[in-house]
Amino acid sequence: MSLAQNVEFMRQFSKLSGFSGLGAYGRGASAAVPSPLVEINQFGTNPGALRMFAFVPEHLQRAPAMVVVLHGCGQTAAGYDLGAGWSTLAKRYGFVLLMPEQQAANNANTCFNWFNPGDVARGRGEAASIRQMIARMVAEHEIDPRRIYVTGLSAGGAMTSVMLATYPDVFAGGAVIAGLPFGIASNVREALGGMMQSSPRPAHELGDFVRKATRNLYKGRWPKVSVWHGSADRTVNPANADEIVKQWLDVHGLPSAPMSTGDVDGYPREVWWNEDGETVVESYTITDMAHGTPLGTAGQDESYGTAGAFLIEAGISSSYHIANFFGLTERVSQPNEAAKPAAPVIPSAATVSLQSPDLAATLWPRAIPVREAKPREGKSRETKTSRKPKRAGIDVGAVITRALTAAGLMK
Repeated sequence: MSLAQNVEFMRQFSKLSGFSGLGAYGRGASAAVPSPLVEINQFGTNPGALRMFAFVPEHLQRAPAMVVVLHGCGQTAAGYDLGAGWSTLAKRYGFVLLMPEQQAANNANTCFNWFNPGDVARGRGEAASIRQMIARMVAEHEIDPRRIYVTGLSAGGAMTSVMLATYPDVFAGGAVIAGLPFGIASNVREALGGMMQSSPRPAHELGDFVRKATRNLYKGRWPKVSVWHGSADRTVNPANADEIVKQWLDVHGLPSAPMSTGDVDGYPREVWWNEDGETVVESYTITDMAHGTPLGTAGQDESYGTAGAFLIEAGISSSYHIANFFGLTERVSQPNEAAKPAAPVIPSAATVSLQSPDLAATLWPRAIPVREAKPREGKSRETKTSRKPKRAGIDVGAVITRALTAAGLMK
């Protein structure tokens, strides 16, 4: 892209609520607003230097499911949970919540490094840290390994694509909100190009990015994917939603034409299902919505989340519908159904070894296992309804460096 395009693109960020002024939804969320999330300090070697937060409801389903939730740029785990309402859903339906958190030392604006080769490969960097967090939770809470899911917003959405591609043996499904496809960027320039222009690629090329993430060795069942994007998003081009859908349709071997279309809460939804009749790819277009996670009421007029920066009241609860897509909303947790009492006792930071054992290396070795094609418990309801390098200096370096840093694309 030209210099003029880069500068014009970066000007958009000053019009948003801001990466440095998110209030209760930003870096100070855990101090400003009480959060049910608990920080866990010991979960492996942590090659990506991330922080781990979790929520384990008092009343769990037996062999509970778990959802991994990845925040967007400028947000914290607690802030995004407050806005998107995931811990409320977890408590309501008895599943475990895991929320990794980026650190400013890794990325100036706490964006997950979804385009850095050292963070997006199986067994490396931030992707490996998230896998280690999952391993600890599975071992400690007897989580059903067939019901582990991941979702995220923006950079967290792009990182969701990374996790689904690099660990298809770990995840049963994922949901990408205002994110990007896996494999389209390996440096800052390519990341900017993908966010701003989203040049279309052949479906097979996009699918190959996913297959090559496991060196074409994975022959098991691929995760199902839900895609959400606002049609008025000026931060991440809405065309990325089409590219994500193309990528996963190719991976699943499905045709490009949707098998069903309809409206959900007034917004168009497209659906594709497999030969067993299970919905494996769906796409929501949130008409006229800008960059963010759509919020609204769901179920019996229940509200999940609170509007804020990049958390937009749109009349549709993406968190609820994503949980429903994962098959998590069919049974309501009751006190007499509890599999175990409340949250775990977490060791203090003073007693934690910085080089604790990597449970994930035991639970999910680098060799790609073949997962048997078993029917899922959840059913979707059809309705109509190494860190990235700094860029070399240029004549207008001060301007561009500040712009890239504000976007979370430089340290």
